[in-house]
Parts: sequence; C-alpha cells; structure tokens
Amino acid sequence: MRRFMNAALSFLLLTAILTPAQSIAAETSINGLAEEGTPVQVESPYKFNFTNQAKTGYRTVVYDVFNGAPLYDSSVGYGFVNQTSALREVHPASITSDGTGFYIKEPGFYAEPKYEKDNYNNYGMAFRIQAPPGAYSIYVKTTSDAADTTVSVSGMQTSRLLKAGYWDAAKLIPMKYTISAKGKEWIYTYANGRNYLDIEIEPNKINTTVGIEEIVLQPIAPRMRADETLPTMYILGDSTVKSYTFDEAPMSGWGQIIDSMFHLNKVNVINYSMGGRSFKNAYTEGRLNDILMTGSIGDYVFIQFGHNDESTDEFRRYGRGSTEAMYETYIKEVYLPAIQARGMIPVLVTPMSRVKGDASPGYVYTNSFKTRKFPDILKRIAEEKGLTLIDLNSESLKYYNEIGVEATTSIFMSIEAGETPGKTNDGSYANGHPSKKIDGTHYKEALAKQFARIIVTELMKKELAGDPTAASIVSYLKGNVKQAALTGDWSKIFPEMANDIITADGAYYRNQIEKLLQLGVMNKDHHGNFHPVAAMTVDEFIRSLSVLMDLKKTIFDGYPDGELSREMMGAILVDAYHAKFTSKPKYMTDYNGTSVVPGDPGYDPNLDSGARGAMYYPLVSWQQLTDTADIAPHLVSKIKDAYELGLIRSENGIARGKMVNGTELEPKVLVTREKAAKALYFMWVLDHQVNIENDVSSMK
Repeated sequence: MRRFMNAALSFLLLTAILTPAQSIAAETSINGLAEEGTPVQVESPYKFNFTNQAKTGYRTVVYDVFNGAPLYDSSVGYGFVNQTSALREVHPASITSDGTGFYIKEPGFYAEPKYEKDNYNNYGMAFRIQAPPGAYSIYVKTTSDAADTTVSVSGMQTSRLLKAGYWDAAKLIPMKYTISAKGKEWIYTYANGRNYLDIEIEPNKINTTVGIEEIVLQPIAPRMRADETLPTMYILGDSTVKSYTFDEAPMSGWGQIIDSMFHLNKVNVINYSMGGRSFKNAYTEGRLNDILMTGSIGDYVFIQFGHNDESTDEFRRYGRGSTEAMYETYIKEVYLPAIQARGMIPVLVTPMSRVKGDASPGYVYTNSFKTRKFPDILKRIAEEKGLTLIDLNSESLKYYNEIGVEATTSIFMSIEAGETPGKTNDGSYANGHPSKKIDGTHYKEALAKQFARIIVTELMKKELAGDPTAASIVSYLKGNVKQAALTGDWSKIFPEMANDIITADGAYYRNQIEKLLQLGVMNKDHHGNFHPVAAMTVDEFIRSLSVLMDLKKTIFDGYPDGELSREMMGAILVDAYHAKFTSKPKYMTDYNGTSVVPGDPGYDPNLDSGARGAMYYPLVSWQQLTDTADIAPHLVSKIKDAYELGLIRSENGIARGKMVNGTELEPKVLVTREKAAKALYFMWVLDHQVNIENDVSSMK
C-alpha cells in the first residue's frame, strides 16, 4: 500500500506544475494506477464525435458550413491541422461533412521517385487533441473501410505496426503493441511524449472518400511492477548496440554483451536495438512505444543514437536522418517526456566514434561527428535536465588511440577471405567483405566487450560522484565487475584477453583468439601470452577442434603429431566436417547473396553497398590453384574436398577490405597459432544454427 501512496504523491506533485487540463488527466491517471504489474485503464477518456447525432459523454466536433472543419485551437484543446507533428502536409480545407462524419477525397498523391516507400504523402486529414505526455488506448472509427484508409498516430508508421513480428534478430523479443484494424475500427496503444497527439486519416487510393466518425482516447496509467518481478534495463540503439546472430558473425554490439556484467537474478536486460535505427525511425516503427508500454515504473531505458541520424534523408517521411535541431526535438519532445511520463528512467549514451577504415599506422583518431555534433547535443541535454549520461564517444576515442591503428582496425569489421562463413546484406563474408571496404562503423565482439567495460566503468564513476541513477544500476552489477571497474583490472572478467594480442600486429586475429580462449579450447602460457606466431601442433589442433565441435578424437586417428602444415589442417577440417554434418549448413546454401532487403525489419542500410549476390564458395576454382601438385598424394582428395567446401582457402594474396582469393594453397607451409585460431573460429560459426545470438561464452 505504501508503494501506491508514494506513487500517488508523485503524481500530486506533478499536477502542481501542469496546466489545468493536464492536471485533470494526471489525477485521472492516479485513480487507475496499476498496483500488480498490469496496465489499468483509467476514467475520463477523451471522446470526440464527428456526426450530428449527440452521443452521451462525447464532445461533438461541429462542421461549419461557412468555415469548414474547425482548425486546432490550443485554448479549446482540439481541431484539425495543416501540418502534422511529423511535418507532413494535410488538407483541412478539403474536409466536408454530411452529418454522418467528416470526409475527404484526394485527387492526387505525392511519392518521391526511387524512394516511394520512404517518402510519400497521400495527404488527407489530421485531428489534433491536446493531451499530456502519457500512454493512451486509442479507438478510431472511420467512415471508410481499412482497405481504403490508413490511420496513424502522430507520425507512426502504420504499415509496420499492422504486422506482428520481432524486434531483434534472434526473434526473442516479440512485438507486443501492434495496431488492430478491422473494418472501420482501429485500435492503437500509444505512449505520447508531446502535449498533444495527432490522429491522421489518409486515403489509400486516389479519388476515394475516407473519413472519421469517432475518436476515443483512454489514458492508461503507468505500470506498477509486481513485488516478485525484477526491474528491467531496456537498451535502445542502432547496429552498434544490437544483438547479433551467428549468420552475422563476427559482428557484435555492446548491448548483447553488457548483460553478462549484471546479476540477472536481480535485473532483466533486454536489448531492443536494431541496425539502421535512429531517434526518428525507432520512434516511427513503434520500437520505443513497445518499450514504454511494456516497461514498469522504475525501469531504465538506455538510449544510444547518432550514426544513422547523420543520414541526409531527414525530410523523407520515413527517413532515418535528422538535422541537429530535429535530433534535439526528438530527444526533448518525444523520447524524454514519454519515458518519464511512464515512470521510467532514461540513461543517455553518446555514440562511439567511427574510425577511418584505411588508417595508416600512427594515425590519431578524432571524433567522427564533425558536421552534425550529436554527442555534444546529448551531453548538453543531459546537463540541462540532470540526466545520467555515459560519454562513450569520448571514451571510445581514448581506447582506439591507446591500442593503436593496427589493433583498432582488427576489431572493427575488417574481414578477409576465410575468416567467417557469416553474411551481411550484400551476401557472404567468406571471400572477404562484400562491400569491399574495412567497415569503420561496425565491430567485432572483442570491441563490444570493451565498450561494455567502458559503460560499466563510467557508471561506477558516476555512482562515486553521487549520481543516484547510476548508483541504483550499479547495485545490480556482479561483485567482481564492480571490483574490476574500481581497480581497472579486468583480467578476471575477461580472462580471454592475452597480453600479446591487444596491440600492434599481434592483435590481427584478436577476435578469433579471444573467443577460443573464452571457450577454453586454446590457452595462454603462465605469463598470460598467447604467442600468435608460434607454430601450431597437430595434436593441439585436433584436441581444440574436437572440443569445439563436440567430436570424438578417434575420428582423427592416423594423423601423426608434430607441427601442423596447411595440408594436414585441411584434411583434419574436412574429416570434422563430414563427421558433423549430414547436409550442408545454411551458411553454404541459404545465406549466399542478399537475404535482407530494403523494407525488411532487420535491414540495415549501413551494411548495404548496393552490391548483390556475394557467394560463400571460393572465387578461385580448384583448377585455378597453381600449387596443388605440391600436396601429398594421399591427401589430395581430402584437400580438394576441403577447398571446394570453403573450409580452407588461400592465405596468400588475400587482404582485409577486399573480396579476393589467392591462387596458392601453400600446402607445406606451417600453420601458426593465430592462423589455427582463424580456421577454428570459422568452424565454430559453421557449427551453430544461423538464427541464435552469437555471443556464446561456453561450450554446448
């Protein structure tokens, strides 16, 4: 009961600073505050009737035969507008009425050539209702059928919200708050950040009459967390925060790593992030809305946007970009008021700097946000409003320059042939990055761990400085993580970090090496070194591969121990492949060429170079190799099989940032430990289902 009284007191304090209309709505909300973890609809809905038949409890919107439909008047609290909150032009002057509703018919639409799905306008009408920040169940009754009509709320993308689906790549987070559209009845559930909302009625067909008969807004109280329910940290960001699946390996985001630092019996961590998202489109597609309607009072919302907001499509209806002014508006007028109205706690994270993919040794990294200075805007807003902010942008630059260019490039998405069977929008990575570049935006798990470390360390610093939000979040951290953040010694949290793979040339295969050390299939010496260029032995490779793929070592009987040659490694790999797989894994079949296209929920424009169809299989045929005659005769058939399956490829003539194969197999060349790690990592990915998250830290 005390919890309910405290919540009530908070609302009474809130009403003291609101307008009279907002106070009424806030008082209404507290009457229905959910006490046992479920949203409760409250009294006194906003009801509007667009017919000339009086309805009890409804405010009748009167059509004036001389002046037409009433325009929005803030002193009245409702009316039609010429432009929506999303800056879309509508036509209130074209609205008519026959007493059964308000109608409009459009003689023509607009669509931008080549961007018809992102930037179009069918015009129509928009009715604005003054209503304070908070959640609403919205019922709209139109005069026209759903097949002819699109109803949207305050710029939301109706086409996305009419379909069920998932918010994440692994399909673990279902879309809960979609739109219901049946006949002439539409139902939305919407968390509003502005002090008004727009109900938009848009025709789907030229010269087809559509209209509005009734609107009901029912306020929904903030959700009270039940005693047995854990608090939740929601994470909302772009591809640099997203949780990735095995078909996207080795790409990673800090949002899929950071949960490992918390006691998950004390707090839930749910990552809603997805590639290609910005403040604008994470809002319009309903991603933010789903978090706010799902979350409870006292839950946290970590937000990092900026990379896609740099896009210069800011004036397209469903573009990603924002000017600096738009960026600030989304934060101040859309996100923060809605989050706080739901009783949730925002935590802002500045986006890490991109890096120059082709930087030369000695290059000093500087902040990539030079034109649109979004991190500075986030920092200023946090200061103005007293919010907790993690300056990952500044800290990322410190880390890049600490480890140097070679090491930084290696843990961004620099991909050469044979590193991974995964794919991007353009197709398979198996022959190198299909975009033919070193991607300076997206990164591997080795860097995701460091960003998670930085965020946790910054939270600890803020707790020590007296930040109450940081202190409450820090209380959920594991004890050894707190100790690491205080001392700067992360060796117990990340024992897979070897001393000799952090900087310079030793870091080239850092991501693969750290994963294999984490999985316990390779090891460091007692000084904490991996020795990446030391020779690999046959026995160690067989032992590592057997553990990695859960195979019996007897499969590899007959291979003599000694230093591992490339031809011996190829033969061992193909034996493992045939022992494990009865049919080709999807990396070799389904995941060739483009599998995610514009318009798909998981599409990330940053990963799309415009190329199509990059294949998994070697670009150079077996017949084109120049040194197959050097292979030991008894191994030729196995090596040919391994090569044509893409399990072993040329290491001579390949390069990161290029989709290229060499023509020399070099069968007698000895395999170093780092090259063995490269081959083992490839097999590890190949052995996993494509659609599960790729941050596995222990053996199956």
